[in-house]
Amino acid sequence: MKKYIVRNLRAIWGRAYPRVIAANREYSWLVADVVLPLLSVLSYGLLYKFLGAGIDFLGFAILGGAMSAFWVNVLWSMASQLYWERMGGNLSLYIIAPISLMSILFGMSLGGMLSTALRASATIFIGSIVFEIPFKTGNPVQLFLIFFLTLSSLYGLGMLLSSLYLIWGREAWHLSEFLQEPVYLATGMYFPIKFLGPVGFFSSLIPLTLGLDGLRQLLFKKGEIFGFLSVNMEILILVVLTIVYLFLAHFYLKKMERLARKEGKLTIRWE
Repeated sequence: MKKYIVRNLRAIWGRAYPRVIAANREYSWLVADVVLPLLSVLSYGLLYKFLGAGIDFLGFAILGGAMSAFWVNVLWSMASQLYWERMGGNLSLYIIAPISLMSILFGMSLGGMLSTALRASATIFIGSIVFEIPFKTGNPVQLFLIFFLTLSSLYGLGMLLSSLYLIWGREAWHLSEFLQEPVYLATGMYFPIKFLGPVGFFSSLIPLTLGLDGLRQLLFKKGEIFGFLSVNMEILILVVLTIVYLFLAHFYLKKMERLARKEGKLTIRWE
């Protein structure tokens, strides 16, 4: 058991390391990862400012734009990752290795999370300076729990989707394209989810919905007025979503692993 744990810890580090290092070596990627996404956030901010919306709405848009980086990372660097690994011929090596696929994906998510945090931090920093957005000091414990649980459940969802993408094959690309923009609307990326009414309850299945709502309530003065649920309730729901998504991800990844070893078809490049 001890050797198994050590192997999986090494696998986590081995998959996280190249993502962290690659982000620091290729400085041209900073333009694509920081500057270009910032333009859409600034456009929403200018629109709200032109319409005379309150300063908190500008903050809502900037925070949403920052958190959108994590959703894009989940779609393109987590959910579709095993599909691309199969196309590159690496999936068979992962399956026959004496480690869990969860550790492979967890390492990828950890590395992606750290590199994505750079883009999110730059968006918040630059946006808050341009529009002079004041932040209030919320409960630090609740703030940490909301942020940590949002990322945990979000990347758990990415691990779950990775097994489904592996089954659907080439459709993984189309599904990622399909889910990217509609989720911006469904999760209230640039506006309070409260405005969607009952639709918000269905949107809560995407962890980003409750995470954004909770962060807005804790960081902005009028955040509680436009809050969807109480912060404590959102923390509880995020805990449940984290457990459920990680459990389902483990279940389906194990199922895919058994199919690959039994039938020998999962790692074949059909396309």
